[in-house]
Amino acid sequence: MKQLLTAIGVGYVLFASAVLHADERPDHYKGKPAETLEQAVANFSEYNRKLQTLLAAELTPLAMVEIHELTYSIEVALEKIHSETAKLKDTLEEVHVASEHMDTATAKARGDAYIKAAQTLVK
Repeated sequence: MKQLLTAIGVGYVLFASAVLHADERPDHYKGKPAETLEQAVANFSEYNRKLQTLLAAELTPLAMVEIHELTYSIEVALEKIHSETAKLKDTLEEVHVASEHMDTATAKARGDAYIKAAQTLVK
């Protein structure tokens, strides 16, 4: 019981500190790396499930600390997804322009690249 109360106390202190210094946002957690779009989507799904589970239960101080920690991984995933979808938009534009100019080679090559990346987002 004493360990539980200590953990809750530590969680509360961490949470209160985060709230009081929210504008400073120190990067004290790194989050799970997402080097590729596929990794980012997998991490995004995994950590959103974890967040959903935590949000469905009582939001104790310990749960709030866990939420705080896992949001770093979600943020890393979202940053990678955003970066990669910006590239995806550019690739789609290349397909679009190629189709206007009847450039079948570019349409095929860039279209295949687009589809491969897009299928990472939706199956």
